[in-house]
Amino acid sequence: MWNIIKRIAHAGIATEASPLPAAEPGDDVGHIQQRLLAILGKALTIRMVDAGSCNGCELEIHALGNPYYNIEGLGIKFVASPRHADMLLVTGPVSRHMAQALQRTYDAMPDPKLVVAVGDCGCSGGVFGESYASCGRVANVIPVHCTIPGCPPAPVDILRGILSAVSAHVEARPEPANRS
Repeated sequence: MWNIIKRIAHAGIATEASPLPAAEPGDDVGHIQQRLLAILGKALTIRMVDAGSCNGCELEIHALGNPYYNIEGLGIKFVASPRHADMLLVTGPVSRHMAQALQRTYDAMPDPKLVVAVGDCGCSGGVFGESYASCGRVANVIPVHCTIPGCPPAPVDILRGILSAVSAHVEARPEPANRS
């Protein structure tokens, strides 16, 4: 028992330092969250598909649910059914066995469909590329609206990618006709 206490006292606090402030104003988590809320004004539902990744990207996506990023507080929720999803978040190179399942998931989503490829593998095929077992990047199977590079990308980068996909979608949407 005393040996454990001595080791704890010798090691000290073994957590990482808090993140540094963003280099540019408006680039930190709080500003990204405010911009997302301003654009959305309501909920965004996301269906996440692991198309053959190493799970590094999934760990970073799951970090979005912690109190620091608080993605659910923004009205962004992950759903189990693609029929309830506004956005498809795809990680990993698409394995040949997952290509049909990914296509069916995409087809089951209601219009308009937003697709975001997460991580180097989803964006370019990563170290796996295209082979007998891999279709490569997500865009080889379904249309992609936004890519988030990184191996794995940080949670704030994933938030930025979601923001850019949603804001590009809102800008591309035609204005409703004035019926006066």
